[in-house]
Amino acid sequence: MTESTTEPASNRRLPSGAEQAHETDVQRLRRGIHRDPHAILGPHWCDEGVVVRLWYPEATTASLLWGDDQPRPMNVLHSDGLFSALVEGAHELPPYAFEITLAGSASRRFADPYRFKNILGELDIHLAQEGRHELLYERLGAHVCALEGVPGVAFAVWAPEALGVAVMGSFNGWEGLRHPMRCPYTTGIWELFIPGLDAGAYYKYEIVTHRGFVTRKMDPYCQSAEEPPGTASIVYQSRYNFADAPWMARRESTDILRAPVSIYEVHLGSWQRQAGEDAAKVSYRELAPRLADYVADLGFTHVELMPVMEHPYGGSWGYQVSAYFAPTARYGQPDDLRYFIDHLHQRGIGVLLDWVPAHFPKDAFALGRFDGTALYEHLDPRQGEHPDWGTYVYNYGRSEVRNFLFANGLYWLKEFHADGLRLDAVASMLCLDYSRPAGEWVPNRFGGRENLDAVAFVRQLNEIAHARFPGVMMVAEESTTWPGVSRPLYVGGLGFGFKWNMGWMNDTLKYFSMDPVYRRHYHDKLTFGLMYAWSENFILPLSHDEVVHGKRSLIGKMPGPAAYKYANLRALLAYMWAHPGKKLLFMGGEIAQWREWNHDGVLDWELLNDPDHRGVQQLVRDLNRVYRQERALWEADVSPSGFRWIDCHDMDFNALAFLRIAPSTGEQLMCVCNFSPVVRHRYRVGVPHPGFYAEILNSDAAVYGGTNTGNRGGVVAASAPAHGHPYSVEVVLPPLAVCWFRVPPAPEPISVTLSTAAAAAVGAGNGHGAAAGARVGEGETVRGAV
Repeated sequence: MTESTTEPASNRRLPSGAEQAHETDVQRLRRGIHRDPHAILGPHWCDEGVVVRLWYPEATTASLLWGDDQPRPMNVLHSDGLFSALVEGAHELPPYAFEITLAGSASRRFADPYRFKNILGELDIHLAQEGRHELLYERLGAHVCALEGVPGVAFAVWAPEALGVAVMGSFNGWEGLRHPMRCPYTTGIWELFIPGLDAGAYYKYEIVTHRGFVTRKMDPYCQSAEEPPGTASIVYQSRYNFADAPWMARRESTDILRAPVSIYEVHLGSWQRQAGEDAAKVSYRELAPRLADYVADLGFTHVELMPVMEHPYGGSWGYQVSAYFAPTARYGQPDDLRYFIDHLHQRGIGVLLDWVPAHFPKDAFALGRFDGTALYEHLDPRQGEHPDWGTYVYNYGRSEVRNFLFANGLYWLKEFHADGLRLDAVASMLCLDYSRPAGEWVPNRFGGRENLDAVAFVRQLNEIAHARFPGVMMVAEESTTWPGVSRPLYVGGLGFGFKWNMGWMNDTLKYFSMDPVYRRHYHDKLTFGLMYAWSENFILPLSHDEVVHGKRSLIGKMPGPAAYKYANLRALLAYMWAHPGKKLLFMGGEIAQWREWNHDGVLDWELLNDPDHRGVQQLVRDLNRVYRQERALWEADVSPSGFRWIDCHDMDFNALAFLRIAPSTGEQLMCVCNFSPVVRHRYRVGVPHPGFYAEILNSDAAVYGGTNTGNRGGVVAASAPAHGHPYSVEVVLPPLAVCWFRVPPAPEPISVTLSTAAAAAVGAGNGHGAAAGARVGEGETVRGAV
């Protein structure tokens, strides 16, 4: 009897010599290091029919259930748990299964995982080898599917240096030896299809490293994970249907650079809870309508979620990710997050996700030393470990690692309809010497400090993201002076759409933390940012990082007694909303929370019982309302054509005045700031046009908790030149306040039709009206200003 695989097989117990032929395979199966268990297990054709083998070490007896036939007892081919049966005369494979008896007479029935062909196709392997498989998450990981008409779950994992990989889980008693995987590809991808499994199964990979050690790992591509402190992956199949097509269409057609963008940054677990709720009970679905109502009421255009990818340690705030494709189970299932984003879209609110491709934690169950080697990270700690955070750094030079990361970024944009990604800690990716002293970093091949592999990765990511998902926001939290972060690839940029303006944030907060008596010496902290304001497409961030670790809350940073603190905070926010750049405010800033943010706590919503805190919230509401109404405040954020200084030199009075301009319509808005606690009466400001300058926002208004000092609705310009303008206004500047004025339109030219006599008089060239010597005919017009 000869099998097509050339291996001897029988439905009877083989003689000792033939059994020895399987000894090596059995030893490998027993040790979990067989690279091709399908070569010995499952069906194998031979001259007499087909031999079917089963590996189940705990079984005492086994039977083959072949089609509709009676159970066929299987012979013990090896005492360690290898069984065999011959089906004589078989010409095709019907559906078949095994029935085994365990110690204590317990029995199990299951289909054979080793009867199926390869899971991955040639194109998948080709793209994976080149590191450009955009949908790699659809092939690796665990996926409910059907092979050869049989339903089950396909598992695939990249572990090229492993001696053996097996699937272990709730379905096999967490015994990896029962389901060894095969590695038929040169890419180092292991795979196994387990029939009969469905969504909801818990699993891990049991990996035997090249040194013979056994480790159990979470699936890097799992799309659902056990809630911490659990560390298992979960087979998941989404059944969600989005209903946000109108939003997605508008997003695609919107030029986000020339649109209002006001972002509310949120940590879901500590934003808001109902009475009796704790963090463990907060869910995506419950939060969706609450957050949508609140954000819509305050007028923000987007929310930005701090990382919602699964992470083991809550104190990392999500920035140390263990399962990149799995939304954290702290707040529900993956489809619950889809509902959350869908709901906000239907309410007209965009959703950005914080994303962390810079580093990952060292937890033994996660990515670190995945197959016993430095697979996703560099081996050299000078390249592969982050000195500040105690984490591993990705090896961007490895195509499979780049593929893992950019496929993950695309996953959140495609599968969850995220409106953009904010990449955390980009500076640490780009700079090889980031936070490293001399001698503790490895230069690039040219001897420089630039991480060329990371540069290639972010450029590739941004190129694909913008091409596949028009209208998305790709945002870099990048704190250095690296040029062209938010410039297109074709001009040598990194391809991000936006960059956080960390320089503006640091300078502005330093200025506002100063007692006003000293601010005259720090006036440049406000003006210097306009020297580079259009070098990038900036977002102005007052983020979570500024209200933790002893930095104090926003209102806590403000100097002086309580009344001054409220006034300073209101002035800061009104100044920020008028300044060029999109806006981002972390939760709690809008209610003037006194305490620093605590991820284990919740915002102090009871503060809104105090009129001063309600006043700050009302100011944010009105800032967003006016901001969205006034094109001048957002149309040309990324161009100097949208800004003009009126006076940036009045450091003695702690005052500033500038214009915001909408080039497409000529609309203008004037912002005048008084960052001293002294009222400035009859403060003269040069203006471009005559007419009435309506005061459309005053951060000192009584409704915001201010002194109600102001300009009674507006001021009229006089023909008194100032600050390089032909007109000026005298305004009352409230203390520690910012006022916005709508600039009246430029006067319309007048047209005067001349009679024959008048035309002759003008044509005589008396030096007035038309230019001397010009000839004007009857019925022609002279154009001039009113």
